[in-house]
Amino acid sequence: MGRLLNLIKGFFSLFVSKVEQEHPEIVYENAIESLTEKAVKLRQAAAAVIRRRDDLEERFKEKTNDAKEIEAQITVAVQNNDAEVGALLLEKKEELDREIADLTVDLEQGRKDADDVKSALIRVQGERQKLVAEKDRMLAQIASADARVKIQEQLDGLSVDADVKALDNVRTHIKNRVAEARLGQELNESSLDSRLEKIKQQTGNVQAQNKFEELRKKHLASQQQGQQGNKSM
Repeated sequence: MGRLLNLIKGFFSLFVSKVEQEHPEIVYENAIESLTEKAVKLRQAAAAVIRRRDDLEERFKEKTNDAKEIEAQITVAVQNNDAEVGALLLEKKEELDREIADLTVDLEQGRKDADDVKSALIRVQGERQKLVAEKDRMLAQIASADARVKIQEQLDGLSVDADVKALDNVRTHIKNRVAEARLGQELNESSLDSRLEKIKQQTGNVQAQNKFEELRKKHLASQQQGQQGNKSM
């Protein structure tokens, strides 16, 4: 069962690869859409990280201001020699210092996180823009290549349009008819009746020539007799 599933997966993978090769624009659109979704998620994450950084900065500023006020109050308590209030203010100051120290660490990390997520967002947006430009460039190249291949195939005779095929069919038909007519003539010339007719014609010519020769000889003989009669007189 596992082997069958692997076989099915293999055929499906080959089918998908063939479709992708025949339709590269779909592959590019899917990749661009994936980067778009990633950019949207990063933008949402960046908004949350930046909002946390801003909150930390605001809290740090508030605690720093509170610490400055308490320091001023401690100075007044010392001047008034109010030990009880001074001790209370010092406790608050120590607590604020601890909070400020923790906020300093958190704020530093928050700023770093904000910078990182902004860099990631800018990188993804840049990759998407480059992919869009690559898509336009590559699709233009493959369209040009397909056109060149089609022209080359037509020049090489590998791809013939319907009109050219029809013309070739007509030419072949005409040549076949001419060959059929020539074959009939050749067969007629080589038949027994045709050969006998030629012999008859040749025989008639021979007889006519013989008869003409006899007439010529008689005419010559008549002339010779006439000449001898004239001499005897």
